[in-house]
Formats: sequence, structure tokens, C-alpha cells
Amino acid sequence: MLTPYTDSSPFISSENDWSEEKILDSIRQMKEELRQRVVILAHHYQSDQIISFADETGDSLELAKKVSRYADREYIIFCGVRFMAETAKMLAGPHQKVILPDLEALCSLADMATSNDVESAWETILQFIPPTVIPITYINSSSDLKAFVGRKNGYVCTSSNADKIIRHALQEGERLFFFPDQHLGRNTCYQMGIPLEKMPVYHPHLPSGGLSEKQIKESRVLLWHGYCSVHQGFSVQQVKQVRKKDPDAKILVHPECPFDVVEASDMAGSTSFIINHIDQAALGTRFAVGTEINLVNRLAIKHFPVKTVYSLSPFQCLCTTMYRIRPFWLMKSLEAVREEKEFNHITVPEETARMALKALENMFRQS
Repeated sequence: MLTPYTDSSPFISSENDWSEEKILDSIRQMKEELRQRVVILAHHYQSDQIISFADETGDSLELAKKVSRYADREYIIFCGVRFMAETAKMLAGPHQKVILPDLEALCSLADMATSNDVESAWETILQFIPPTVIPITYINSSSDLKAFVGRKNGYVCTSSNADKIIRHALQEGERLFFFPDQHLGRNTCYQMGIPLEKMPVYHPHLPSGGLSEKQIKESRVLLWHGYCSVHQGFSVQQVKQVRKKDPDAKILVHPECPFDVVEASDMAGSTSFIINHIDQAALGTRFAVGTEINLVNRLAIKHFPVKTVYSLSPFQCLCTTMYRIRPFWLMKSLEAVREEKEFNHITVPEETARMALKALENMFRQS
């Protein structure tokens, strides 16, 4: 039986007590020692130090699905944010334990939609329209919200398959309720021909979501008032500046960026799309990229000097919650495994997992 660590445990020493070199050496040694028991998964937005220790890198769902490749590993250390670790836990085997190195590594986008707020919004919406609404939650959401969608026979989507999932859902229902990222929903649906006026935004902290009965009844897609703090920071002014200073550059952004930024850019696509498009581009191509800075810098180094890659924004577009997974906490996660101590294990209640998996399976059938 695992013994849990507490804040008063001598195991939890101060990060300041360790030199960077000592931390990295300790990780290397323990990773080799535990390689038959542990797999380390790291999201693309992690720092280079964390990426260097990863057995697999990818976006959130890609990583969670890779869990099945490591059925022989007892521990999965997920270097991402909490909703990602929850998805990995739901897709892992019953014998596997998922560790999130820092439990405060949350996601500001996912936290913008709580299960209570979404349940309340659902009740409000159904006061005005027939129950022919299909809920879709972005993968960047808690297990509770995925379970809500599963109970309503809705879908999870990713930035890669949002178009396919939305098209299918609109064949099943008259309207969609899309949360928590308004920008992904708006950008995807607009490309499918749905006008902006048919996509009102539901504000969870306003009466009736800040919408009139007429707006709800005439909607095709109801968008939740949520956004990614990193991608929300890109602007049309930045696009204009790049066009002026570097007219040959292709502007490539993530669909979590605001509508006007996506419309002003050359291309928009998921993290995997951005990576693959730059990988496959002709030599000499220049890219200004609107996404998280760790990934942009890594792509810049990877392709230098034959291609030029830089951030669309002159500011540091860092995912601060992802950055909480620092080498010190990766070291402590490995140490906990070695010492047979319980540390930051992710759990999902059985019924929540069952309903959330139903929503994920609905997505998998259409992807």
C-alpha cells in the first residue's frame, strides 16, 4: 500500500535547496532506474528541459491515447495540465497510476466552465427551445464536463477534428451548445458557413446568459464565454505589423485565437497541424506563428537555418499553468515512485469516468 506524502513530510524539500544541475542529474538517474515501471508524457507546450526527459510528446488527446502503448508501465507521469492527466487516467488500465507533477497545473480555459454553471446554462437554454440541442465540449475541459456531455449523448472534440464532429452533430440536432472555448467554436462554424449572428455567446454569470429569448431561438450554435489566455493575446495589429515588416512571411495561427486574428492570417490549425505544416514547408519559407512560445521556439531551433519561424507576438506568450511542471516536481514524482510513496495521483470517480468515456467514444466513432 502506498503511503501518501504530506506537506510536512521530509520528502517535500524546498526547490531552492537544489541546484538545477543536481535536479537534472537526479531525474536522469531515476528515469533510467525506473524505466521498466514509468513512462513520461509531455505536452508540446512544456519547457525544453521537461521535453528532454519525455518518452512521448504530443497534444493533449494524442498523449492520452498513447497510454495504451505502455500497458506494461505501472506509472504514467503526465507533464501537462490537470484535464489532460484526467483523460489519461480514464484511458489507462486499472493497474496504472497517473501522476501530475504539480496539482496546481490547471488550465484557465478549462476552469472557465464549471459543471454547475454548464448544468444551469443547459436548463436555461431548454426553457426557450426544444431539447434538440447537442452539447460539444472541447477536449480542454474537466472530466465532469465530459461526463455531462456523455449523459446528454453529445461529443468531445479537439482542435484537429472540431470540423468533423460539428458537422456530424448538426445532422443530429438543430443547435449546438459548444464550450468552453468560444473562439474554436466560432472559427470552425464560420468556416462551415454559419453566420456570426447565429452564434451568440452565453455568459454564465449574466441572467439568461446575457441573451434574449429571440437570440437563443434564432441561434444555430450557442458559444460559451471561455477562451485560452495564451491565444486570446494575439491581435490583428500584430498581424498587420508582420505584414508590413516581413511581407513574405506566412502567418499561421491556432484556432483558439480570436476570430479577427484567424481571418487576417494565412492559415489556422491545431498544434499538430502547425507542426506538420512547418515540417513539410519548402526550404526558405518564413513563418510567424500564433501559439504558445515554447513550441514556437522549439520549431524555430528545429528548422534553423533552412526555414524561419518566430512568434506572431513580440511578447512572451507563455502558458503559465503548463510552466508549473518544472524539473523539480518531475524529480519529486520519480522519487515518489522509487520510494513507493503516493504523490499527486489523479483519480476520476467511476461514474464520472464512465460518462466521460461515453462522450470520448462518441468522438472516436466520428474521427
